[in-house]
Amino acid sequence: MGKVFGYPDFDANGEKILTTYDNEYKDMMMDIRVYRMKAGETRSFKRDGEEVAVLLLSGKIVYTWEGNEEAVSRKDVFTEGPWCVHVCTGTEVRVTADADSEILVQCTKNNTEFAAKLYRPEDAPWGYSCKGKFGNVAKRRVNTIFDHDIAPWSNMVLGEVLNDRGNWSGYLPHRHPQPETYYFMFDRPEGFGASFVGDQVFKSTDGSFSAIPGGELHPQAVAPGFQMYTCWMIRHIEGNPWLQTDRCEDERYTWLHDAEF
Repeated sequence: MGKVFGYPDFDANGEKILTTYDNEYKDMMMDIRVYRMKAGETRSFKRDGEEVAVLLLSGKIVYTWEGNEEAVSRKDVFTEGPWCVHVCTGTEVRVTADADSEILVQCTKNNTEFAAKLYRPEDAPWGYSCKGKFGNVAKRRVNTIFDHDIAPWSNMVLGEVLNDRGNWSGYLPHRHPQPETYYFMFDRPEGFGASFVGDQVFKSTDGSFSAIPGGELHPQAVAPGFQMYTCWMIRHIEGNPWLQTDRCEDERYTWLHDAEF
């Protein structure tokens, strides 16, 4: 098994590499990178044999793809919803920054051709999960930008989680056969949390990530006083796509569903 947690930095060109097909996190079967872009800068993303999703984390950009152009903005991941362009193999997405911006680019192998789509905030509304359960300390807001139900032609899932301050997410502890990557951001630079991967525990910090192998339990927590954002990205397994109904909770903790707090 490869490494399961990382603290990467941006290089001089504004690129931060999380997982690739051949680095220490290759078990994720995805290529995931984050880019800081300066106003006026343009980046182009086009991969043969791979699908590409370009998610705006913050800033003001113009997406250009297949003759389409859309100017979008997002103050930050804590106050506004996601914009994301998702394209198939051989399709180019250009991103031009109108202000200093940050984007996340998720790719995986996929030769299936499908129509490109711009997902807007209204396509992925935030909804509370676990509200009122477990003493109300596991409630968090979740959105799903696309999954197997929304985009069955894709080999990926992309969504976001906002932990309330001091709360848990991914709770009850759960597992699924498909690998999953979490990218963490905090509303303050000194913010931190705890990321569990099986029996290992890591300090989540701003810009860190968790590479969760299939079958490992993976709850998360954030320290009081801080909001934690998690971009969650799952790679489907051939013949076994991840489905919302596939959540498999650790049987040692399922009694909590009926407990009174």
